[in-house]
Order: sequence, then C-alpha cells, then structure tokens
Amino acid sequence: MSLWDESAREPDARRERNGGRVVLLVLVGLALLVGGGYAAAYLAAGDKVPRGTTVAGIDIGGRTQAVAAQALEEGLADKVDAPITVTVDDRTEVVQPADAGLSVDYLASVADAGGEQSWEPQRLWDYYTGGDDLDAVVSVDDTKLDALVERLGGDLGSDAVDGAVDFRRGEIVVTDPVVGEGLDPGATREALVSAYLSDEADVALTLTDIAPDIDMADVQAALDDFANPALSSSVTLVFGDSPVRLQPRDFARVLGMKAEGGVLVPALDTERLTALVSDQIGGSGAPVDASYDVVDGKPRVVPAKPGVTYEPSVVTDTFLTLVTQPEGERQMDVEATVVEADLTTKEARALGIRERVSSFTTYFPYAEYRNINIGRAAEIVNGTVLEPGETFSLNDVVGERTRENGFTEGFIISDGIFKEDLGGGVSQMATTTFNAAFFAGLKDVEHKPHSFYIDRYPVGREATVAFGAIDLRFQNDTDSGVLVEATLSPSTPSSQGVLTVSIYSTKTWDITTATSDRYAYVSPATRTLDTPDCYPNTGYSGFQVDVWRYFRRPGSDDLVREEKFHTDYTASDTVICRPPGSID
Repeated sequence: MSLWDESAREPDARRERNGGRVVLLVLVGLALLVGGGYAAAYLAAGDKVPRGTTVAGIDIGGRTQAVAAQALEEGLADKVDAPITVTVDDRTEVVQPADAGLSVDYLASVADAGGEQSWEPQRLWDYYTGGDDLDAVVSVDDTKLDALVERLGGDLGSDAVDGAVDFRRGEIVVTDPVVGEGLDPGATREALVSAYLSDEADVALTLTDIAPDIDMADVQAALDDFANPALSSSVTLVFGDSPVRLQPRDFARVLGMKAEGGVLVPALDTERLTALVSDQIGGSGAPVDASYDVVDGKPRVVPAKPGVTYEPSVVTDTFLTLVTQPEGERQMDVEATVVEADLTTKEARALGIRERVSSFTTYFPYAEYRNINIGRAAEIVNGTVLEPGETFSLNDVVGERTRENGFTEGFIISDGIFKEDLGGGVSQMATTTFNAAFFAGLKDVEHKPHSFYIDRYPVGREATVAFGAIDLRFQNDTDSGVLVEATLSPSTPSSQGVLTVSIYSTKTWDITTATSDRYAYVSPATRTLDTPDCYPNTGYSGFQVDVWRYFRRPGSDDLVREEKFHTDYTASDTVICRPPGSID
C-alpha cells in the first residue's frame, strides 16, 4: 500500500467517528425526552384509579386509592346494610347482610379497579385510556353465611324424616320415611351474594326434595331381614342342662334398630337382655332350688334356677344369631359355667305335690313378742319341701332363736313355771305344725308336749321346742313330696292372732282321731319365790290323757292301722312372788 493511500483514509475515519457521536447524542437526547415524559406520566397517574372507572355504579376514576376507597364507601352507604328479601313460593324472609356475613372490602375493590401504584406501561395506558364498570369486592364470612343458609332451609323448608323400625309391647312399629324440602346450599349462597348491593335486593329461591337417609327400601329390608323373623317364635339359650326359653312377648323390649351407614341395623339393650336371662337363672351365680307357690289353694311349681356365670357379650352374640333363624333352629348352647339346683324343676314336678291334704289353725292372745317370734318362725318354715323319706326338724329349719335370727324375749315354761327367754311363743308354731303333720298321716319321729297343759292347744295333741334340747320332728313316709305352708295373722289388743299350717302333697291317708277323758289328776303345789324374775301364777291340776290316730285309705272305711299317744301333764303350781331377798 502507498503512503498516499494511508493519508487519504485518515480523514474519512475521523469523519465516521464524529458522526457516531452525533447519533449517540441524538439518541440519548431522545431517551431523556421520552423518559422525562414517562416519569411525568407516572407522577400524574401512577397511584390513581383509571379515569372513568366505576365500582358498583360509584365513580371512583382519577382518584388515589385512599380517596377512591372513601368515595366508594360513601357512595355505597345506603346499600351495604340494605336487607335482602328471600322468597320461596308464598313465604318470605328478610335477611340482614350482617347476619349473612356479607360486607364490602373497599380497598380490595379499589385495587381490583387498577388503583394500585405501578410503573408498568400498561397500567399507565389504562389510566389514560379509561377504566371499566366493575362490581365491588364482597367479603364473605363463611361461618355466618353457612349458618344463615341452614336456618333459611329450616324455616322455609321441611326436614326429611328417616324411616324407622321399633318394637313396642311385643309388636313391630314402623315409622314411614318422609321426603323433605330444602334449599340448595350452593345456589342459595350464590344468590345471596349476587343480590347484595343490587338495586333490587330480592332473591327468589326454589325448594328441592331432600331424600331421607333411611328410605322405604331400607325399612322393608329391616323388616324382612330382622324384625319379622325376630318375633316369629321363641329363642332358647341352653346353659349346661338348663334351657332358658325366651318368648317374643318377653324379649321384644330388648330389641331395637338403629340407622348406621344409611341402613337399619339390629340393636340390643344388653342390660335388659341380661336381666331377662337372669330372671330364669341364679342371678348371683348361685343356683336356686325349685319351690312352690300356693295360688287359690293349689300348689304351683316355681321353676328352679341354675347357677350360671357367663359373659353378657356371649349371651348377646348368641341371641342375635338365633333371633333371625327359622323355627326349629332357634336353640343354641351358651358358653358358661353352670351349677344345677339341688331340686330341679323337673324333680319338683315329679314330687306329686298337687293338693292340700291337711290344715290346722291355732289362736293366741295378744302379745307383741308372740307376733314377732311366731311370725318369724312361720316365715322360715313356710315353703319347706320334704322329699319322700326326708325328716322335718323344726329346730333345724328355724334355727337358734337369737336376735340376729329375728327373735325377741318372751315367756317360756321352765321347771314348771313361766320365765322369759329368747324365742318365747315358738311352741305355738310347734303345736300347729305337729297337728298339720298329724292329720296328713306323716310319721311322728319326735314330739314333746308342754310340761303342763295350756288350754288354747288341743289336749294331748301339742308340742313344745327348745333349741338344742327338745325338737319337733316328723318324717315324710309317703311316696310323694310334702310342702309345708305357714301363714300368720298377727294379734292386736282387741283380737287374737291366727296361725295356720297346711300340708300339700298327694293324699295318702284319711285321718280321724279320738281323745280319752282326762284321768289321774294331780293337784298343784304352791311356791313362794323372791327371785327378780318371779311371775305370779294361779295353779291348776295336772292329768293324763290318751289320743288315737286312725289311718284309712282315701274313700275307704277300712281301718289300716291306728296309733296311740299318751300324755302326762304335770300340775301348774301356784306361784306367789315376794320382794327379792325377803325369804330366808
């Protein structure tokens, strides 16, 4: 390259660089001009609502956020608390916005209208080109609104009624399901929010059907699968050798049905079922012997109760399994510990205790100790059962006459005179029982008459007792069982007490009796005593007497055998009482 060429190019390069600087300066100038204008535009509109903007019909355009929010609040003052009228068919309810949890969020409404501060070009463009017609931002308290919608549904609609199956007085009672009417919660919420702030705050709603959880198909299924089969026949729970039969009229009250998962399922009252079973078994776990009740003069067997220990849940599960089974398959063994009664129902019925074969009544004058002691002895003796061959012992049955056993002090005969001791008067029980056994034809094993005669007792046919010393015993020497019944009507100051002892069995004998004249009289002595427990007495003679008992078969005049009872009564001495210590 030549020197001239280099020199020629240098001025051109300088010209190019100078031209570039001019262009750059021009561009910078233009940028400054535009930037200044943009900044000026921001300063004029950057924190204001676009011009021409309305919210809920209120013009807030061209205002700052705070001013726009205030203008909106003032403009909506007449609407924010205006009530909403809700109409369903011909029923109307007025709703207060506050009760519905409805209010206006003014700042959020302004922000949604474009009233936030921003450098974005679009934001500035919107400001200068004009705003929109917008709805206010409504704040909703969901808890309040949901509560209101639920209340409106209840006030303006009707609840659905679930079908039900129940058991009352041994019968099945059906409650038919009923379709309800209610408001659609979502549509109602939407309608209330939409009506808020509107010029005509009226809401027209339509009720829709509400299906019950338990409909007629569920009810019919419950009847077919459980209720009708349950009451079709008895259920038998077998504890060891003892069946417990429960009749529908008895167990219906323990049955029920409850709604669960949209269907009816069986429900049992476990406590009632356990009580129902316990009525037929020993409730304490101990067995109870069969016994007898006398109804209208006829003995009836009261069934025995086995002693049973079991888990209530086992009985419940077994019962529920059986109660829907067909007839013939409603019996099942129950897992339990069983102790059978000594006298079972079957054995009691086999004893042949069918009728009253004898009865004897004695009377006694008023004394409260007699009411207590004779009444207590009668209470204990009543219901005693003797199997064939067994012997009755009054001392064994009644037990020792103590206060703990329910007895009190009364007069007894000791060493030929009256004294006080516990159990005084029980000899009335001995005499009455002896005569009932006498006329039933039962075997006399042991009896002892009083030492001197007491005129309210049949002469030669009476007995006394003293615990541990003197007893009344007779044997059931028949082929049938014997039931002893004892009843007492207490004495009063104006009336005698009445004691009756009856024997129930199968009649074996017709008994008649004869009594001799009294003979071999003995005159009473006179005693003068100064003991603290002296009781005066006017004496009378002793004597001897004989009594015969004749045995004939029922309906026959032929004498089978006879027995003779000889009694030797001592004299009842006259007793004169002196002050204690007055006799040397």
